[in-house]
Amino acid sequence: MGCRVRTVKSELLRLVVVEDVIVPDLRGRLPGRGASLHPALGCLELAMRRRAFSRAFRTGRTLDVVRLRDFLAGLDARR
Repeated sequence: MGCRVRTVKSELLRLVVVEDVIVPDLRGRLPGRGASLHPALGCLELAMRRRAFSRAFRTGRTLDVVRLRDFLAGLDARR
């Protein structure tokens, strides 16, 4: 969704919207429409710049990405 590079599903992070907040779905079992993103802050920034979340989740509302950004920052800190 962010960088538009195609890859296998296992390398992507599934995202869902819960009460207007984009959250990572680590087990792939949360209900609702999902979208996939590389687990990297760079891809998140590209998706935000392109306004890809509103299209992917088919909503006109503004979605909160703070929880997702914190999650991805934690992943980058571990690397």
